[in-house]
Amino acid sequence: MAKMKAVCIHSFGGPEVLKLETVDIPQPKEDEVLIKVRAASVNPVDYKIRAGQYPPVKQPQLPKVLGRDVCGTIERCGRAVRDFHKGDAVYAMLDGDSGGYAEYVAVKAKSCSAKPARLDYSAAAAIPLAGLTAWQGLFDEGNLHAGQRVLIHGGAGGVGHLAIQFAKAKGATVATTVSSEDMEFARSLGADEVVDYKSERFEDKVHDVDLVFDLVAGDTQERSWSILKDGGTMVSTLAKPSQAKAREHHVRATNYVAHPDGGELAEIGRLIDEGKVKPHVLATYPLDHAAEAQQRLERQHPHGKVVLEVG
Repeated sequence: MAKMKAVCIHSFGGPEVLKLETVDIPQPKEDEVLIKVRAASVNPVDYKIRAGQYPPVKQPQLPKVLGRDVCGTIERCGRAVRDFHKGDAVYAMLDGDSGGYAEYVAVKAKSCSAKPARLDYSAAAAIPLAGLTAWQGLFDEGNLHAGQRVLIHGGAGGVGHLAIQFAKAKGATVATTVSSEDMEFARSLGADEVVDYKSERFEDKVHDVDLVFDLVAGDTQERSWSILKDGGTMVSTLAKPSQAKAREHHVRATNYVAHPDGGELAEIGRLIDEGKVKPHVLATYPLDHAAEAQQRLERQHPHGKVVLEVG
């Protein structure tokens, strides 16, 4: 059996449980492709899984390779795969069973899309999980469309900075909450109104929004009810909003977990290649520095994305 390098955990804990190991290269099933990974992004869900905090109901089986999205080239296709071929450059969100902190990963072909031509492998790897989380929250769950107003809480992070650009590309007016040091960054992404959540109360500045896209939860979510229009929507990636409060304010409220979708990645790729969306990669690390990359994301909550360069 051919071997590869991968970052695995055998127990839950701090960054020290991440180990670079030699493991078997996975074999693609008939509806899968084997990707030779060039880059994989680091997401908050990675350190939550590492710490044993996600998913909240039951912990994943160990040992486990971490990482939920990749960009690379197709090494081999399963027998039923018709849309991709060996050598194609692709990016994909993984379903959670396989991990992207590795030299190779097997992925369902329907989860893949062609890598955006404008991006290198590292920048493209920054897109899938964060991009699909933003896309599905705004459009699938939030039904946002041109001419509407959206407030994005946490607009400088991995999901938020893409959400601002997606909403603008679709013709929405965008307000966002960020820290004071990220205000210029948010404006550079196209945000129409930027609120410093540390020194300003967003509910004093933003009103009558069609959609609140909540990437923060807690008190921020609770304070957001009053700024929604009648018939508006609150969508959270975190805590499920109160249904009683939703009825009281005559709005719809939900939370969700993003899922792989190659078709939506293709739509995102078109916006990137049209110059309407650009991921911000703050830092890259080699695969054997995965622990350092996770620590940076966990401690600093930087704007944009952190990426592992693999091959």
